[in-house]
Amino acid sequence: MPTPAEESTPTPRVPERATPPAEPLPADAGLPTPHDRPADPVLSVATFERVLEPRSENRLPLGDGTWYQLARSYVWVRLISVTAMLVLVLVAAAVLTAFVGEPWPWVPGGIAAVVFALTAIITPRQARSFGYQLRADDMVFRRGILWQRMVAVPYGRMQLVDITHGPLDRAFGIAHLKLVTAAASTGVEIPGLTQAAAETLRDTLIEVAETRRTGL
Repeated sequence: MPTPAEESTPTPRVPERATPPAEPLPADAGLPTPHDRPADPVLSVATFERVLEPRSENRLPLGDGTWYQLARSYVWVRLISVTAMLVLVLVAAAVLTAFVGEPWPWVPGGIAAVVFALTAIITPRQARSFGYQLRADDMVFRRGILWQRMVAVPYGRMQLVDITHGPLDRAFGIAHLKLVTAAASTGVEIPGLTQAAAETLRDTLIEVAETRRTGL
C-alpha cells in the first residue's frame, strides 16, 4: 500500500516528441494525375477553341486536362484540295462525253462530284473533331463525330515522329505530324497543325519518349 509521501509525489511526464511535417512528394513520385503535363501556349495559337463532340450521351468522354486542336487554316487547305478534285472530275466527265459522244461519263462523274461536295460541306465540322492531349505517361488522340476514334499512345512506345507538308500546306503555314509506334495499329497522324506547333510537339514528344525509354 503506497505511503502518503508516495501519493503526493507527482509522476513526471515525458515530453511528446513533435512530429515533423511531411515533406511534399516530387512531381514525378507516385501515381501522376492524367493531366499533370503543363500546357504549352504555342500549341494553342491560331487553333479552334474546343473539340466538337457528338450529342449522344454514349459518346466517348473527353475527360479532364487540356485538349489541343488543329489550325483554323487547315479547313481552307482541305476545301481548296476538295474543290480542285471536284473541278478535275467535272472537266474529265465533260471531255469524255465530248470524246465518246455519249452522256454516260456523267454518271460516275456525278457520283464523284456528290461525294466531293459532301466532303466539302462536312470538312469544317470534321476538322473541329480532331484533338490531342499530352498526359503524364501518354498522348491521347481523338477524332470523328459519327465514327469516333480515341487512341492513347505511350511515350515509351514511340519510335518515330515525322512532319510532312506539301506546297499548299506551306502556303497556309500548316504541317502534318505522324507518330510511328512499335504496333502499326496504334500509329497516329495529326493533320493541320501550325508549323510552330508541329515543331514544338515533335521536340516535346522526342524528349519525353527518350526519358521514358531510359527509365525502362
